[in-house]
Amino acid sequence: MSQTVICIKWGSRYGADYVNRLLSMIRRQSARDTRLVCFTDNDTGIDPAVAVWPLPEINIPERVAWLPWRKISLWQAPLADLTGDVLFLDLDVVITGSIDVFFDYEPGHFCVAENWTQRGQKIGNTSCYRFPVGKHAYIFDDFNRDPEAVLARYRVEQHYISDVIRDMHFWPADWCLSFKHSLVPVWPMNFLYTPPLPETARVIAFTGKPDPDEAVDGVWPVKAPWKRLYKHVRPTPWIAEYWR
Repeated sequence: MSQTVICIKWGSRYGADYVNRLLSMIRRQSARDTRLVCFTDNDTGIDPAVAVWPLPEINIPERVAWLPWRKISLWQAPLADLTGDVLFLDLDVVITGSIDVFFDYEPGHFCVAENWTQRGQKIGNTSCYRFPVGKHAYIFDDFNRDPEAVLARYRVEQHYISDVIRDMHFWPADWCLSFKHSLVPVWPMNFLYTPPLPETARVIAFTGKPDPDEAVDGVWPVKAPWKRLYKHVRPTPWIAEYWR
């Protein structure tokens, strides 16, 4: 059985090393033939084993062109050479368990992590989701037709997707976790204890800050110095064990 994981990379925040680490983690955490496809505006340094495609075309206002709204381009049909169910992973995730279950769970449906800060509100977090290519192309088509109307109604792309998609299932809650919201101990315990890694976790999402390379060293960048009073993470060695 073969399966496909996709990612998207633009700009300079995440380099080719993030794509290559993602490929390495996929290889270690899958017992099946799994292909990684990367849509990008710069393939320099990406492992030749990764299938690289240009960023999909999309009618998107410049002010949001390089924000997660660009991920809406992945809902169009056709999409590169892809067919069937594909698993999308953000570049800043850390894979800590087998990803094969993500392909076996509710096949043919859109499956996504329930947003950790909006439990019970039927909102997915698009750090980790699986979708059948082409089945929900209306998500792209409606945005592409009138992006300003969508942007006026929704603050972020995952709110738009969660509201308009006609078929949504959430992953089991312990499969896909947020480093910041699920694992970092609440204040003030975050100053005393290292974030744990639950045995059942398979994908850890690093939304916002810190990124994996920062969290492993116990660094949480903040713009306002006073935020250091509560935004703190202890060095987290298990990240290095998996994020390689």
